Amino acid sequence: MNSQDLLNRIIINPAMAFGKPTIRGLRYSVEWLLETLSSGMSVEEILADYEDLEPADIQAALLYAARISQVKRVSVTLA
Repeated sequence: MNSQDLLNRIIINPAMAFGKPTIRGLRYSVEWLLETLSSGMSVEEILADYEDLEPADIQAALLYAARISQVKRVSVTLA
């Protein structure tokens, strides 16, 4: 699966998860998945506990986080 295919699994819907990026619109936020991984839960444990998630979903969340971390700065212009 290429990078674009993985990133296409990340959905941003303002009506779901407070507009946070989610995995395939399943209400699992990328943030939640990354926190779960960082807590020490293994990929295998996550996939066993959340059967609607797929290995590519975890890869997609990690790729999304990597892409977000490439942003050097965010500037906001107030009207």
